[in-house]
Amino acid sequence: MSFENPAISLSARVAELNKRFQNTDTVEMLREITSDPAFGKLALISSFGADSVVLLDMVAKIDRALPIVFIDTEMLFHQTLSYQRKLAKDLGLQDVRRILPSREAVLKRDSENLLHRYDTDACCTLRKTEPLARALTEFDGWISGRKRYQGGARMSMDLFELDAEQRIKINPLAHWSREDLASYIAAQNLPKHPLVAKGYKSIGCAPCTTPSGTIGNERAGRWRGQTKTECGIHFGNNAPARPVIPRAVIVTDEGFETEDWAAGFHSFASLATLPEQEKAALAIDLKGDFVAKDLLPWIGQIDLIRVSFPVFSDGRGFSLACQLRLLGFVGRLRAKGHIVADQYAMARRSGFNEVEIDQALARRQPEPVWQARADWQIRDYQNLLRQSA
Repeated sequence: MSFENPAISLSARVAELNKRFQNTDTVEMLREITSDPAFGKLALISSFGADSVVLLDMVAKIDRALPIVFIDTEMLFHQTLSYQRKLAKDLGLQDVRRILPSREAVLKRDSENLLHRYDTDACCTLRKTEPLARALTEFDGWISGRKRYQGGARMSMDLFELDAEQRIKINPLAHWSREDLASYIAAQNLPKHPLVAKGYKSIGCAPCTTPSGTIGNERAGRWRGQTKTECGIHFGNNAPARPVIPRAVIVTDEGFETEDWAAGFHSFASLATLPEQEKAALAIDLKGDFVAKDLLPWIGQIDLIRVSFPVFSDGRGFSLACQLRLLGFVGRLRAKGHIVADQYAMARRSGFNEVEIDQALARRQPEPVWQARADWQIRDYQNLLRQSA
């Protein structure tokens, strides 16, 4: 970045820019920064998502040759890819750069395209953060379409920020509302992303995006059921670091799922002293040597029981599961710990609904290995005996 006075730090320059442009019309601000040599070479990073057309239209009216970086994670909705091609043609964008994840990295870290099922952070790093970092190496600054009303860490962002590599990042729509965007799209008669009409307010990769419906949170459909709210590309020096929380992988007959139990697990010893509000959604942890009948006073109140397997050879958890079912437990039973795919059929026969494994095991034994045992009923020796009788 080659601003006029090199003695002024980039941080000070960012503060100066925020003050200078705080009341400037968005289009005029874009026109000025894209024509000012002091900003160096700029690019617009666009997802071609739900409201990307607003910023793309503004840029097209100012400079159709401005580089547009589009990260194709190879996990996007086919509607997004079609919309991207249509907008680029309709707006006359002359330099749209479709950036793909490294083929070598994908083959090494996600050869079966299942990484998103057990480690969404690692998937975003592989398919979004790393490709963007490579694409930005030739640029001095970049333009993003984030808005404050989208919530989370975005609520306090400024028009100008520094990213982790000390590039200036510009958020021209930071102060725009949902109504402002809708008014602009209507006034300019711009085409909407086809998924918007189906309830998608924020559109990312297909496996990790669901419709937001009518609820207020703009990004509620992204990584639903997880604490994750950002893919990671927007976390720079001025943004709070989001802690990486190891997430369990839940194995069911349908494949890998992410943890969906938000209420937290309790010990058996704490049941008698739990306040009533914590009994509304109740889950407990038990060891394999637990005496099943001791749970009878609470067995109708519990929604999920997680049984730990300390070592591969410890079969007491299977016996406990059978006993709990015989006593009338109808909630979810989950096996956790040293359980491998070969033991999945035994777990299901014993009454477990699911198995909880860590991400390291999920990498060593990916979903297809577990799914090969998902036909556990066919392997059930009791069924085989009945069929041969």
